[in-house]
Amino acid sequence: MSRSIVVEANGIRLHVVDHGGDGPPLLLAHGLSANAHFFDDLAAAGLSPACRVLSLDLRGRGLSDAPAEGYTMDDHAADVLGVLDALGVDRVRLGGHSFGGLLTLFIAAAAPERVERALVLDVPAETSQHVLEQIGPSLARLDQVYPSREAYLDFVRALPYFEDGGWGTGVEAFYAAELEELPDGTVRPRCRPEHIRQAVEGTLVPDWAQVAAAVECPVLLLRTTGEFGAPGAGPILTAEGARRTLARLRDGRLLEVPGNHITFGFGDRAAPVAADLLAFLDVPNAIRLSS
Repeated sequence: MSRSIVVEANGIRLHVVDHGGDGPPLLLAHGLSANAHFFDDLAAAGLSPACRVLSLDLRGRGLSDAPAEGYTMDDHAADVLGVLDALGVDRVRLGGHSFGGLLTLFIAAAAPERVERALVLDVPAETSQHVLEQIGPSLARLDQVYPSREAYLDFVRALPYFEDGGWGTGVEAFYAAELEELPDGTVRPRCRPEHIRQAVEGTLVPDWAQVAAAVECPVLLLRTTGEFGAPGAGPILTAEGARRTLARLRDGRLLEVPGNHITFGFGDRAAPVAADLLAFLDVPNAIRLSS
C-alpha cells in the first residue's frame, strides 16, 4: 500500500509517494510536466515489493513546493540527493522518465558514489527541438483552466498520444492527480508553464555527451517504439538517438518496448516492463514476472 510523505530538502518541501517494498531503494523521477503517479502501475506490477519504490514529485510539480525560480539541473539534482539524505539512503538504484531520465544521468555523473544502477526511460542523452515539438500538445494543457475534472480528462484523452488504445484507469489517475481546484470550482494542472520553461532552459546548459560519458554505473536505456504525437512524428527516442546515447555510455544496455512515451508503463503493458526493469536492477530474490 502506497503512502505519501513530505521531505524537507534543499530548502523546500518535496512530496514522495512511497510504494513500500522489502528490497533495495529505487527512486524514480517523472517527466517534464508530469507527477509522481506516473509510476503507479509499474510499482503495482512488480517493482514493489521487489524494491522499495520511491516516486518523487519534482519541484514545481505535483504536491511539491513550487518556488518562483530554481529549475536548473543542479537544483533538481540537489533536491533528489537531499531527499535521499533525509530518508537515510546512502546508495540507490535511480531511474527517471523523459526529463527525469536526463536528471538520472546528470546525478549519476555528478554523484557516482550515490547511484548503484540507472534507468533512463525513453530519452536520449541530448536535447532536440523535434522532441519539444512532439511534447508541445501536452505542455499546452498547462495554460488552460477547465470547467471540471471530467472536462480536463476529456481534453487530455483527445490528445494525439492515446490513439494506440493506451488510455485506461492508470493513465486517467495519473493525469487527475495533477489537478488543483480553483475557488470558482474550475480546475487546472498544478504545474505552471513558467516553471516548465525554466526547466526546459535548464536542459540546454549541460553538455549531455560529456554527462553520459561520465556515468560510471550500468545504465538501462528504455526505448518505446510507438509514435508520439501527430501521424509521422515517430517515437520520442529514435533508434539513431538510442545508438548515439549508448555509444556515449561506458556500460549501457538497450530495452525496446511497445507503446509510446506515455502508454508503455500503464495497464497490461506495465507487468512485462516492470519484469525487464527488475532483471536489469539485479534485485536479490525478486520475483520475475516475465522472461
